[in-house]
Amino acid sequence: MNKKRLRFLPIALVASVFIFGSCSDDKDKNMVENKSTKTITIENVLDSKLLVESGTFQNSGASPVIFPGNSVSFSFYAGPGQSLSFATMYGLSNDLFFAPNNPGIKLYDDSGKPITGDVSSQIDIWDNGTRVNEAPGANVTHPGVAETTAKNIKKVGGTTDDYGHSFLAASQLMSVSLAYNGNSNFTVTISNISGGKANETGFSPGVWAISNVAGGNPLMPNPIYAKDQPSANGLTNIAEAGMTANMSSYLTANTGLFTGLSPVLVVVYKGDNNPFFQTGEKDRGEGLKDIAQTGNADALYNALKSKAGVKSVYVLKEATTTALLPRIKGAAGGKVSQMLTLEEGDKISIATMFGSSSDWFYATKSGDIKASASGDVSSSIELFDNGTTVDQYPGAGIRPAPSASRVISVLPNPNPFTTIPATSNIIKVTLQ
Repeated sequence: MNKKRLRFLPIALVASVFIFGSCSDDKDKNMVENKSTKTITIENVLDSKLLVESGTFQNSGASPVIFPGNSVSFSFYAGPGQSLSFATMYGLSNDLFFAPNNPGIKLYDDSGKPITGDVSSQIDIWDNGTRVNEAPGANVTHPGVAETTAKNIKKVGGTTDDYGHSFLAASQLMSVSLAYNGNSNFTVTISNISGGKANETGFSPGVWAISNVAGGNPLMPNPIYAKDQPSANGLTNIAEAGMTANMSSYLTANTGLFTGLSPVLVVVYKGDNNPFFQTGEKDRGEGLKDIAQTGNADALYNALKSKAGVKSVYVLKEATTTALLPRIKGAAGGKVSQMLTLEEGDKISIATMFGSSSDWFYATKSGDIKASASGDVSSSIELFDNGTTVDQYPGAGIRPAPSASRVISVLPNPNPFTTIPATSNIIKVTLQ
């Protein structure tokens, strides 16, 4: 018996090795088969606008005309580097209008402090160049005689125009003052002080605009008129007849959002919960705040590399601009891609700053993006409020914004300031 047992023992051992060896090989094979490589691509697909805000103004009385003694006020948001442009007809003229020099009325001093009080000195009288000027006053005929060849817009310089007609300085006919309401909100008041003066006149309904800014420069520094250029976009209707509809339509078409997206944090992890944030909780102090406020992902990248369940972390930067710019005048927006190694059960989460905000960020919704997903997964993305600063009008705020202490939440849309375009119209995420 013992000899038989000994005789068969090597065969059993061989079989055992074969069986266990086969299991091990199958396990390794399955692990390889369960892995896949996919490329995640994030794009800024926003069709950006050049103006952050625009509108019209008129007298609220029985007549829309701002007569001597009348005033009109309107409010707007603007941050450092932004200016207020407006235009209103010099009523008792053929084609003159009041407007500030481009890029508009300066709203902040060089130290970043809001400017308040009288800013009338920044206003001038401009000749639209489409009608022969008569002597200003009650006897002006409208529309008057058309110029044989339309002239370029020019400032009515000195005390006379090209035809020898005398004019007081704009600041003696129009008073313009600024009040600051806090949180980058201003109110401007335009008053007609021409009563009883040599050039007494009414002011027509007008238009106003605030340009978006990128890199400290206005994207549309001459939204209403351009000195030494022909009148365009409905300005003639204002200068000759005080009609704002055409210019208002033009400004409205150019008004809206301009925002970049910061370098994108991409995390591959295995687990039930997103490893760096949950709605309803305050920022964890691991670096998400840096993304939401300044677009810097370095701190959160370092924090996540050693966190349990996190398999890989990337920060994706656009090659030429670092941030992902929106589409500008038809040019494609920024785009980044990364190849990911994924296993069954893995999830993908991203985060990127909504650049024109004080602390808003795009990130994956609850559940994130599953490794098995494919194609356009933009529906997995949502806009969140980090809750660490005071919210401001997007594209017209102050940096850094005042601090706050709220929980992270989905940003309501519309929000207290404006309506943000649908997420899929700003950020596109695909997994292929």
